[in-house]
Amino acid sequence: MPRVSIALAGFIGLSLTAAADDLIPIQTDSTTLLFRVDGKKELHQLYLGEKSKAPTTAPEKPKEDPAYPGGGGIFIGDPAVRARHADGGTSTELRYVSHETKETAPGDTLTRIQLKDGHYPFFVDLYFRAHAKEEVIEQWTEIRHEEDKPVLLQNFASASLTFRQNELWLTHYHGEWANEMNPVEEKLTPGSKLIDNKYGVMGTQYVGAHFLLGIDGKPRENEGTVLAASLAWSGNFAFNFERMDGGVTRVNAGMNPYASERVLAPKEPFQTPHLIYTLSTTGKGEAARRFHRWARQFGVRDGAKPQLVINNNWEATGFDFDEKKIIEIMKGSKDLGAEIFLLDDGWFGNGKHARLADNAGLGDWEPNKDRLPNGLKPFTDAGKEAGIQFGIWVEPEMVNVRSDLYEKHPDWIITAPGRDLHFRRNQLVLDMTRPEVQEHAFNCIDKTLQSAPDTTYVKWDCNRYITQPGSSYLNAGLQSHLWIDYVRGLYKVMDQVAKKYPNVTFMVCSGGGGRVDYGSLSRFQQFWPSDNTDPVRRISMQWDYAQFFPATAISAHATHWGKRPLKFVFDVAMSARLGMDLDPRHLSDEDRAIAKQAIELYKTRLRPIVQFGELYRLESPYETKRPSTSYVTADKSQAVVFAWQTGDDSNSPDHPLKLQGLDPAKTYHLEEVNVKPGASSTLEANGKDLTGKQLAEEGLKLPLAKNLESVVILLTAK
Repeated sequence: MPRVSIALAGFIGLSLTAAADDLIPIQTDSTTLLFRVDGKKELHQLYLGEKSKAPTTAPEKPKEDPAYPGGGGIFIGDPAVRARHADGGTSTELRYVSHETKETAPGDTLTRIQLKDGHYPFFVDLYFRAHAKEEVIEQWTEIRHEEDKPVLLQNFASASLTFRQNELWLTHYHGEWANEMNPVEEKLTPGSKLIDNKYGVMGTQYVGAHFLLGIDGKPRENEGTVLAASLAWSGNFAFNFERMDGGVTRVNAGMNPYASERVLAPKEPFQTPHLIYTLSTTGKGEAARRFHRWARQFGVRDGAKPQLVINNNWEATGFDFDEKKIIEIMKGSKDLGAEIFLLDDGWFGNGKHARLADNAGLGDWEPNKDRLPNGLKPFTDAGKEAGIQFGIWVEPEMVNVRSDLYEKHPDWIITAPGRDLHFRRNQLVLDMTRPEVQEHAFNCIDKTLQSAPDTTYVKWDCNRYITQPGSSYLNAGLQSHLWIDYVRGLYKVMDQVAKKYPNVTFMVCSGGGGRVDYGSLSRFQQFWPSDNTDPVRRISMQWDYAQFFPATAISAHATHWGKRPLKFVFDVAMSARLGMDLDPRHLSDEDRAIAKQAIELYKTRLRPIVQFGELYRLESPYETKRPSTSYVTADKSQAVVFAWQTGDDSNSPDHPLKLQGLDPAKTYHLEEVNVKPGASSTLEANGKDLTGKQLAEEGLKLPLAKNLESVVILLTAK
């Protein structure tokens, strides 16, 4: 994600000063966010909505909705910024100073609005990057001061948006291990609704850093006005929805200020993470497509690069493997069609600290000499010979007490003084605010990749959250900096690794979906949604992840979790970034044939459509036993439809599936693909030619009625 320091240089000489009632627009092709400066030099949000309906002049009696309200002043709601100033004063009232806009790309703009307290030399800059074609706005702030002593920051929202509509519906997401990303829809009522997490790391496993706001009622797929937003931050966050008297709803979004007061030195800038949002007037489906277009260009590292099919050894071997066994599985993975083999946990630690289970070895990133006497290089060599790439698992932020690292540096962990150590998964969290720990984390990955230079893939894991927060590196007066500075230290390491290894693909994992955010994905190419790979659960989970994240970033693996038919498993996994956790040595002949066929199909025909096509979610897993989704290429020349039967329903074939996103005037040839080897298609329209108009209005009859049946249909324009 572009950094503010780069943008600032372009503002030199472009500063403007608005007179009373002047308007400051932030615009995409179809959306306008409009601010007004009043006679007191206060900045107000005047409008957020369709560009065609935006006012061109300030109304005679405009509503007073502060754009970024300060605490302790005349504003009595939830403040966007709150501070204790150097003299002990707690009042902050911001006034407009100037604004500037530059074009960063054809049609894309970066705007900075400068605010200053009316009494203190305390400054807040509001930033807006508007992506015109993608219809997405990124918003963040930078806070600084020139008071004679440090200021204590207590609130610091990335964005503060107001809405005056009468019926607002919020969709937020919650979960737990193996059960991530469950949506909750509720109508906002008077008072405050706080969605936040305090886990420090792996927080999105429990609370998603994203939300939908239905502006004119409950969010719907293809109609209604919906704001979709996601915070690019891998630490604690807070979204506060405050419905106040007079029908005003204020949304403050950003890092969680809980236990995170910031001692800000004079002239020290404090920058907040980006809140990324889009306003769709045609439902949440269009909001999702906008997020995907933006993400592939700006939000995900290498977002426009095809992602390869991997096979992971974890479910095949667990901790029980050696060099010979891994090479055998690698070669079998290649035979199935995998392009990358990933060696997961258990390859490191020696002697009494050997990683034979999850209670030892973390922190000691040297290959286990008993299991892997020749290190990791034999795997890249074997991969070259077999024609498959090699990847490796790491967990650089964590440590076991049973490790050389902990014995040498017990002060490197996060813990509260005077407390017994608190373990999760038998491990502790390293203090990423400490420079030595940052160096250790970088070296962990650097030395691993240097030892096997042809390694092309890294799975970066993080399997516990922070408890008993305390840092022996930070002084007593700065302990509240831990929550934010941990993430900043982490990003520093991630950036170093990405810079040194630009051609290595990185997957972010955190006990499953604990680190699913654009703060990580600007540095990584993929994320692991959940350790739960049961395809029935993954249908709904991936449905909701796809609201904010493109298919190219969503890792979907075919496994034996749930003991579902393997064809059904692959038909689900192919609807995102396909991978596997399968042991090729123990597959039946039938399952081997199913796997090989599906992987070849995905690589040769489906991958560009799924990973870079426009998503149309057709029938919801929350409303039907036949959920379905489709992808359509940008030029509408190809499409693929996935439909899955998740319960017996004899009436299902009588309900045609109506397609979306096709060109009504084009004629499409229909082909059922991934038919079970040895079977024939039972799709009535298989081999037929139908227009986009027919497919949208009349639909398709699908040969699905029994639980765990599925169909994949490829459409090609003639």
